[in-house]
Amino acid sequence: MRLTVIGNSGSYPGPESSASCYLLEEEHLGRTWRILLDLGSGALGSLQRHTDARTIDGVFLSHLHADHCLDLCGYYVMRKYHPEGALPKIPVHGPADTARRMAKAYDLDEDPGMNEEFDFVPYANTALEFGPFTVTAREVVHPVTAYALRVEAGGRTLAYSGDSGVCPGLDDTARDADLFLCEASFLEGAPNPPDLHLTGAEAGRTAAGAGAQRLLLTHIPPWHDPQVVLGEAASEYDGKVELATAGTSYDV
Repeated sequence: MRLTVIGNSGSYPGPESSASCYLLEEEHLGRTWRILLDLGSGALGSLQRHTDARTIDGVFLSHLHADHCLDLCGYYVMRKYHPEGALPKIPVHGPADTARRMAKAYDLDEDPGMNEEFDFVPYANTALEFGPFTVTAREVVHPVTAYALRVEAGGRTLAYSGDSGVCPGLDDTARDADLFLCEASFLEGAPNPPDLHLTGAEAGRTAAGAGAQRLLLTHIPPWHDPQVVLGEAASEYDGKVELATAGTSYDV
């Protein structure tokens, strides 16, 4: 399974990256399967530097804040009005209200909204089999309904925090993961709101407690120094820890 960081900027696009979007690829049944974890502000443009956006098989949204979902609006336009003809409907997995919220985001009537371009599927309490991928969504703490995503393929496991504070759902998602892609939006010692985001130190402690094999820090807002966040995480986690870099691919 191959991870490409399409966008990793926290809360809004930064000067070096769009907001959250991660491309996962895996060979299966003679072809490459591609899914997106989130499609945040600015990410659709960046995605096209790495693959033909028409080849995406499915989208998995962690939650419905703009920096994680808003470029689904542009993707709707691409799939509906492409000059070679409308593209086949693909699934978009997310919170239960995703279809209505995305229609409103593009000022569409709810019927049909984006339902002719996307098959909106709310997360359930069971693992989902999708091509070579097994995806498990666990609810985490955030001001809106939000999920961490655990993706398994080819005997390897990627855990993605989405946006979350410290909570059991995040711990369970990261358990024994080969790669833990974890947000780190806050700094230790600041007056951080509870149940919103993680500090670098909290990301490190979560990775250590869960036994994750590798930690990749993401969703760092442009106003923070990533090296400070990295140092916090490294102080709490003895494994390999890196900063996610937009445009970089990683073997899980």
